[in-house]
Amino acid sequence: MSRGSGPLVFLGDYFIWRQTQIWRLPLRVRLPDGNEIQIADGSTVADVAASIGAGLARASVAGRAAREGESELLDLSRPLPGDCELSILTASDDDPDSLYVLRHSTAHVMAEAICKLFPETKLVYGPPVEDGFYYDIDLPRSITPDDFPRIEAEMQKIINEQRSFSRFDMPRAEAMSTLRDEGNRYKIDNAERAEGGTLSFYVTGDERGKYFEDLCRGPHLPSTKPIKAFKVRQVSRSYYRGDVNDQPLQRVYGTAFFKKESLAEYLRRVEEAKKRDHRVIGKELGLFTISEQVGSGLVLWLPKGTTIRNALQDYLTGEMAKLGYELVCTPQIGQLGLYRTSGHYPYYEDSQYPAMFESERGKALQSAVQLAQRFERLQGGERKKGEAAVAAMLAAIQEAWGPVAGLSESVELDETIVRLREALISEPGYLLRPMNCPHHISCYAARPHSYRDLPVRLAEYGTVYRYEQSGEISGMTRVRGFTVDDAHLFCTADQLPEEVLTTVQLTRKTLETLGLTEYRVRLGMRDSRRDKWVGSPENWGKAQDAIRTAAVASGIEFTEEAGEAAFYGPKIDFLVKDCIGRTWQLGTVQVDYNLPERFDLSYVGADNALHRPVMIHRAPFGSLERFVGILIEHFAGAFPLWLSPVQVAVASVSEKSASYARLVYEKLRQAGLRAELDAGDEKIGPKKHRLRSAKVNYILVVGEKEAADHAVNVNDRDGKTIGTTSLEAFISSCRAEIESKGRSGVAA
Repeated sequence: MSRGSGPLVFLGDYFIWRQTQIWRLPLRVRLPDGNEIQIADGSTVADVAASIGAGLARASVAGRAAREGESELLDLSRPLPGDCELSILTASDDDPDSLYVLRHSTAHVMAEAICKLFPETKLVYGPPVEDGFYYDIDLPRSITPDDFPRIEAEMQKIINEQRSFSRFDMPRAEAMSTLRDEGNRYKIDNAERAEGGTLSFYVTGDERGKYFEDLCRGPHLPSTKPIKAFKVRQVSRSYYRGDVNDQPLQRVYGTAFFKKESLAEYLRRVEEAKKRDHRVIGKELGLFTISEQVGSGLVLWLPKGTTIRNALQDYLTGEMAKLGYELVCTPQIGQLGLYRTSGHYPYYEDSQYPAMFESERGKALQSAVQLAQRFERLQGGERKKGEAAVAAMLAAIQEAWGPVAGLSESVELDETIVRLREALISEPGYLLRPMNCPHHISCYAARPHSYRDLPVRLAEYGTVYRYEQSGEISGMTRVRGFTVDDAHLFCTADQLPEEVLTTVQLTRKTLETLGLTEYRVRLGMRDSRRDKWVGSPENWGKAQDAIRTAAVASGIEFTEEAGEAAFYGPKIDFLVKDCIGRTWQLGTVQVDYNLPERFDLSYVGADNALHRPVMIHRAPFGSLERFVGILIEHFAGAFPLWLSPVQVAVASVSEKSASYARLVYEKLRQAGLRAELDAGDEKIGPKKHRLRSAKVNYILVVGEKEAADHAVNVNDRDGKTIGTTSLEAFISSCRAEIESKGRSGVAA
């Protein structure tokens, strides 16, 4: 019912306006402490904060509302979405959501500053990211680090004005007309991709036309006042929507915190991270390389890096053997039909290498899709040229192979792409695999199964391929080809809780063995507002209950986050903090009722009838490339003995002890230790320095005295002399350290 115009009076569960006698139910709002309050429909986050206390109202910066299992961040001035659970966000550097809002607002301030300094700038988009924010811009001149102080000074001027962030909504047609008049093709494209009948804009001020404004979904701070500490950090090249054929852009990065102390600590960690950069250390230690001749994002593992990789695989393979896993080997390519059934194609199409169609018609249609995509985002004359080129290609295709359903001269480019993709559905072809699971499903389906066979646990170190955009590729942590320590378990519904729990325990043990003991666990759940999910709500409900039960049984602390599930099922992610405080998403466990259904998998139950198995996806390391890159930085290249590519080095003091040094070296190798020998003429000081720089765990110095005593003088890589001992005792201690993964041994 519509709101009355008279005084508002609260009566029990209702509001009444005396003049019009209109009754209206209040909203019920549950607070984090469990208390529930009632507040008028149409009330804002700020209204709730004020009703709790004046202090909270002054300290609040935004709100987090949860309703029907879904959560969203809201400006203080936004009305509540209905009955909900509400958390009032304050200026806290410990709350990721508070930082998200702060950084989003600071990105707008930086964008305004850049536009003031460089008026020819065309803004593209500027989202918050994990440790800050960025803004992509189209600007003819290059921004360099020399410009950062000017940008920061201009930002500070804007902040000092303590301007408000004001949201206004416009009907879609009116908003699109306004954007077209402004002529920024990037904003037009962003608006066309947005959903809903209205588009939202934010003004950094209280008046449109006077202050900076930007197309934006929000949320934002109430004003620029809470922005206390910020830094423009770097600039790099990017491409619009990752398309290298489109206009090159500049991506300007920054970060922001509520407290200057937090910013200082963050910048200290950044400097420490530079010292630990896996790209630098990996090159210095000869672990891996990336060759432009081979291809960007494709890692070449050198012998020492391969040693680390093999040690990790050997460890995990041993743990899997104890749990009844069986190893399989499958091809890195498969028929398109396989991935169509699984849903990986076309779901991952934007991040896959192009499919390899077998027929000439399929190849031609694919070329037409690629051409149409190239011109889809352009405007004006360039777009018209593209439309003409696409039309000519389509005419030739249809003349050669017959009409394509749904295509006509009046069809827009985006619709043309849809029709061409539909035509490609029936075309045979192959795809570099984006995931291993369809292959493992085929292994399971290769023979009939009884309930007595289950669970079936199949594992593989399987290489997959994703076409990451060039601007996103980084060393080993963001690549185009990577190997996953993948396993897929097929079990009965009754076996599911125990199997999920066991995989969670395996992941915990693996991380903790590597010294990655500080982590939190996230349960990634389905977000019903999005349509990317496959499978029935009933199956999703059962899968989500299963991972929640396993998380509780494991005793780990966890949070649930809607929208973080895989497209086929919910998952448990381990978010690991390294030694300098950065968080990485590593191990994952996923429950899947949907792929067994899509592939019609079955087993014969005790009742002699066919039943559907449940599937678990599991990868403690995730990508081996990414995992090793993270380990390089976590250990700063100084790996524990069991992982180290060179565990022991023997260095002779002089030519007189060189023959004994060779004997020691051979005995170390025979004992299975990874050893290196330096019996050259160089003095012992420079030898030890070089070996310490190479992160060799132990340096055995042998001179005439050690040779006479059949002993070795043990030094560690930090420069400490451990002492003289027999070679046999040293080897025994090394074995103990390797077997215990560092809990006992030479230096313990």
